[in-house]
Amino acid sequence: MRVVSTKTSRTRPSSPPTARAVLLWFVLGTALASAVVIGGGYVALRSVAIDEAKRDTRAKVLEVAHLVESVIGDDILAGGQAAVTAVDDVVIARVLDASVVRVKIWSADGRVVYSDLPAQVGGRYALDDEQLALLREGGAEVEVSSLDRPENALDRGQGELIEAYTRIRTPSGTPALLEIYQRFDSVNASARRLLGALAPPILGGMALLLLVQAPLVWSLSRRLQRGHEEREALLANAIAASNRERRRVASYLHDGPVQEIAGLAFALAPVAEDAKRRGEAEVATELGAAIERLRLTVRDLRALLVELHPPHLAAAGLEAAITDLVSPLEGQGVDVSVAVRGGDAIDQGQEALVFRVAQEAVRNVIAHADPRRVEVAVVGGLAGARLVVADDGRGFDPDERAARAAEGHLGLALLEELVRQAGGRLVVRSEPGEGTTVELDVPSR
Repeated sequence: MRVVSTKTSRTRPSSPPTARAVLLWFVLGTALASAVVIGGGYVALRSVAIDEAKRDTRAKVLEVAHLVESVIGDDILAGGQAAVTAVDDVVIARVLDASVVRVKIWSADGRVVYSDLPAQVGGRYALDDEQLALLREGGAEVEVSSLDRPENALDRGQGELIEAYTRIRTPSGTPALLEIYQRFDSVNASARRLLGALAPPILGGMALLLLVQAPLVWSLSRRLQRGHEEREALLANAIAASNRERRRVASYLHDGPVQEIAGLAFALAPVAEDAKRRGEAEVATELGAAIERLRLTVRDLRALLVELHPPHLAAAGLEAAITDLVSPLEGQGVDVSVAVRGGDAIDQGQEALVFRVAQEAVRNVIAHADPRRVEVAVVGGLAGARLVVADDGRGFDPDERAARAAEGHLGLALLEELVRQAGGRLVVRSEPGEGTTVELDVPSR
């Protein structure tokens, strides 16, 4: 069976968060946003620092190239000791420092002809395309070093490095490749330095924003809470006013028109008997028909009284009130079953809501279902109250209910709001030709 409409609320009536909770969430959200800003700022500044470090390293390698070209000799490519010493003196005295940790010179065939670490001299490794292009065209290349290459086996103890290449020439014009390695720690230090400079104004601005907005958040949340409380009070007052008006109308009908019409029918009965004795059959028939119509009117009015204000709900209990509700169905020859278990455990508020839902469900059955059988079951207990109204009538589809709601038939929709306010659950299941089931669960308070 298809679920056509479901409204649920497993908890107590919903209420807006308190102003304190809203303010706390606002502060936590601001703190989280600050953490994201700082984390994202560090990543962005680190990227900026890497770019800056690459520019510095590029400038550094060109500067070192100028110094080395001023002392290099042609015989360095052949391993001449005098040429190596001349370069070594410049590198040790003017290049190596806390930042630059390694200087190498490569020949065009991939041989290391100079290194400030002598153990690397003589190694031969294949040059990549970029290095070969530098030898041909000049320029400089900078990258974060990958120290897993064979030529970096002795450099891995230095940590992460930035390496830069540029072309140099010997006095005879022979090209060689100059390589320097710079510590990457300086990049992280630069990022932290930049973040340290920018974080205070950023955090100060967010703190100022928090201080400015916190009173506004507090005020808006308080207004929202008051608005919710006022809406709840208005709904409660509307329900109470509706019940008072129902009782007033029911009392007026019971004490006025119902009694008068019943008395009129009672008074006409002997008149009809006299006409029958006098042989005025036509008059007697007309009077009998009028009496029957008056009696039917009284029955209809009493059924209306039950709908307006169940006279037995407070006095005789829920089962008697529901029995009154379904009496028109019994009068139509419908097989009706009413079962109430645990009625003593159902409090007054639950009882009123159960009756209201049963009343609306039975009203819809009478008006639309054309059933052969209707079952009404109520179960009360420590967990709360449960109502089930089931019929085997014609049922309906979602479009039909939506169309009726658009026409102003809002009985179940209004009850759904009442059930939600009570923290309960109201489910309507139906399918054309397979009847309708209305289920209500109301938790204990």
